[in-house]
Amino acid sequence: MAEEFCRAVDDGMKLSKRIYFGKDRAVAPPKVPTMSKSSTSLLPKAPMVYAVIHDPGIVDNPDIASYQPHVYGRCDPPALIPLQMNAIEMEIDCYLDTAFVTVSGTWRVHCVTGSSTTDCRLAIPIGDEGSILGVEVNALRKSYSTRLVVMDECKENQSATPAQNGGFLKSNIFTLTIPQIDGGSNLSIKMRWSQKVVCSNGEYSLNVPFTFPEFINPAGKRMSKREKIRLNVDVVAGSELLFKTTSHPLQQVRRHAGSMGFVCDNEVLSWSKDDFSFSYAVSSSHINGGVLLESASVHDFDQREMFYLYLSPGNIQKKKVFKKDIIFIIDISGSMQEKLMDDTKNALLSALSKLNSNDMFTIIAFNGESHLYSKSMELASNDAVERAREWINLNFVAGGGTNISHPLNTAIEILSGAQSSVPIIFLVTDGTVEDERQICTMVKNHMINGESICPRIYTFGIGPFCNHYFLRMLATIGRGQYDAALDVDMIESRMLTLFEKASSLILANIKMDMLDEIDQVEVYPSHIPDLSSEGPLILSGRYKGNFPETLKVKGILADFSNFEIDLKIQKDKGIPVQRVSARDQIQHLTAQAWLSENKQLEQKVAKLSLQTGFISEYTCMIILENDHLKKIKESPGEKTVSKKKHSRYEANVQGQRMILLPNLGVGFGNLKATAENTPPGYEAKIEMAEIFKAASNCFDTVCGYCCCMCCIQCFSRMNNQCLTALNQLCIGLGCLACLNCCSHICCSGNDG
Repeated sequence: MAEEFCRAVDDGMKLSKRIYFGKDRAVAPPKVPTMSKSSTSLLPKAPMVYAVIHDPGIVDNPDIASYQPHVYGRCDPPALIPLQMNAIEMEIDCYLDTAFVTVSGTWRVHCVTGSSTTDCRLAIPIGDEGSILGVEVNALRKSYSTRLVVMDECKENQSATPAQNGGFLKSNIFTLTIPQIDGGSNLSIKMRWSQKVVCSNGEYSLNVPFTFPEFINPAGKRMSKREKIRLNVDVVAGSELLFKTTSHPLQQVRRHAGSMGFVCDNEVLSWSKDDFSFSYAVSSSHINGGVLLESASVHDFDQREMFYLYLSPGNIQKKKVFKKDIIFIIDISGSMQEKLMDDTKNALLSALSKLNSNDMFTIIAFNGESHLYSKSMELASNDAVERAREWINLNFVAGGGTNISHPLNTAIEILSGAQSSVPIIFLVTDGTVEDERQICTMVKNHMINGESICPRIYTFGIGPFCNHYFLRMLATIGRGQYDAALDVDMIESRMLTLFEKASSLILANIKMDMLDEIDQVEVYPSHIPDLSSEGPLILSGRYKGNFPETLKVKGILADFSNFEIDLKIQKDKGIPVQRVSARDQIQHLTAQAWLSENKQLEQKVAKLSLQTGFISEYTCMIILENDHLKKIKESPGEKTVSKKKHSRYEANVQGQRMILLPNLGVGFGNLKATAENTPPGYEAKIEMAEIFKAASNCFDTVCGYCCCMCCIQCFSRMNNQCLTALNQLCIGLGCLACLNCCSHICCSGNDG
């Protein structure tokens, strides 16, 4: 899909040469770049809007009418012409490890004649672990806004219009099609999303896609444009924030303990050429944290109180990390082909090279069977790593089915005797298996009856066919972490990021006994993972009653000494607890609902999704279209009352229409694709032989209904151009028949 999108944009850029901007060379159209080496080079790196062109004849300057040669035919698939952007404004609110981004901009349909209309496609690239929260569009005669609705009720509504184009182009690029916009009109669009703030060694960094191409600058004499950015950073009161780096010139307008505010409001000749990046540090040389409390709102479906607990590693560069006994369990089934296998191998080899000399490791490659590098753990010496490299190159050959249970059992048995180290299982797969719930039960039983430090399980999913909620639940039970590369070009970077978290543990076996004394308490995740130097540990949940004034946290340090810290409790400190914790809670609750097959939990996820605006597997996104002209024409007495059962998603009331978007969730895996070893990212392609066969059958069918006189009468009414085209088609079919005959008889090596 991404490559098709880029080809459509490339076609649109070429088509935009038809636009006439006047005789003055100072107002010549922007230079149109050609497709570069990468097939995805034209993917948006900032919010972009495109005109969807089916009929190339409508492409022209809506202000200056010009003579254009007539264009025959239509664009199939349609071309995408990037619209010129007239204004842009961005506001970012950072709370601990989560950032909320709001971008407002104005685009003009500069490439379509004023007498024509066209669909416009919005593309929003989202940062690390992002989630789309909403879009609002205002046009000349209509306005559009997105909303989440319950999946079941959405399916029951027959009056909704399915969206032709929408959803995720890639895992981090959300697209939306806005129908029937007048040429020459302006579009005002407001979009909201959330993304994670990356933390490493006590430094927090944020990167927001904000790189605009040159060709979206309005064509005309060089005129200044205003670019506005507002940034608010709020952590915990009493913390000392240290400003580090920024990509754009920011002016500090506010500074308090644990809070900073910045503004960038400049006149620019062209829009931003760089992503917006910002980094800061929380001044602390030791493990620290706190607890934030928030009361439920009046409209909250769950009236229990909320808490948000964070534990930060601080600047621990000089602190010791746990010694590791790590087993890599790598999927080498038939679907792990070519780039998937190469990138996974590269990531694994990089991970092996980063092991400390006192760490121990082994590797299990699995498909339908398990292949062990060594039945016992080996020290990560240079010789052992080199032998492992040779073994990987020899044995990592894609083929066979997928069996996760056997290698996982084997790894747990090997690690059962681990001492003076943290045993870690690092599982990588791109498939779904039938016994996933049984695997979770097996691992859970082992954790209950296991050693003082049970094996930590880190899971990594590749592509859309594996069950990401199974992998998330497996990691939760195993006190590890989960990550994924939904796009195959992100395998190496994300897999190494997860390995860095697994290999830099500084506090294990974390307990908070006082949580057991609180009434009706729920904690997400339910099993507390270890603290890594590569990011804070975040817990959230609900409770009823009185929260203690301090919360004691206990754990084991890397030298196996005991650790304790008292966390302060803070209320109403300006950080929206529910909003910050909602996405993680939805994902953990969805994994629990999948494991238990509990309908009540599914309904709880849906309610939380509707309340907070974060997408889930049990809600879908819709676009509400409001026709302002239709509303004005309708009088209050002319409202139509439906005879059907009332639905809050009823469309076509007072000029309002509902458009459905495709499901935005990642799903629960695909057993069929796994069984057939379908590689992630595979898109079905129709073979040429099937096309000709279908065309031949269609031709035979048409001819079967036509007699000679009908044909003569039909041909007599055709114009010269149509007859020429039909003549060329017949010649082409004749040539294909000759080539087919030649390939089967003359060139096949057979005599007859």
